[in-house]
Amino acid sequence: MARKQPAKGPFNLDLSLERNKGALIAILYDIQEHYRYLPEDVLKELAQKIGKPLIEIYRVATFYKLFSLKQRGRHQLKVCTGTACHVRGSERLVEEISKSLCVCRGETSADGEYSLDTVNCLGACALGPLVEVDGEYHGNTTPQSLKTILEKLKSGENKE
Repeated sequence: MARKQPAKGPFNLDLSLERNKGALIAILYDIQEHYRYLPEDVLKELAQKIGKPLIEIYRVATFYKLFSLKQRGRHQLKVCTGTACHVRGSERLVEEISKSLCVCRGETSADGEYSLDTVNCLGACALGPLVEVDGEYHGNTTPQSLKTILEKLKSGENKE
């Protein structure tokens, strides 16, 4: 599935207050899918269009780890650092990704291609250490298998 490229200019929202009172999370999700993060100007526009205070929009956007207020890379990498994955070497994987893709934990690479995050659990402890790349799980990841995953990612062989 092809990822949408960020659009120039304001996000075109056609929202009616009555229809979308309980849909803030879904709307934020759609915005983030489009831009890969939640731009401030778009959140201001959203607040006006749905008649909610901007602080309420930010409250939801900052509560859920799913949302980001910072620009994210075209490729999202998450490494589980929960107990099961940690004892199986997830920290070595974080270091390998950082070195290989020139991206720090919690940041986006300078070229805007990669974002690296660590999470407390990806919900598949028996498969640890677990790495998620663009929504695809890679279980029992070793430094060697990670190199193969990253080579495919860099060459564009991964599914888009």
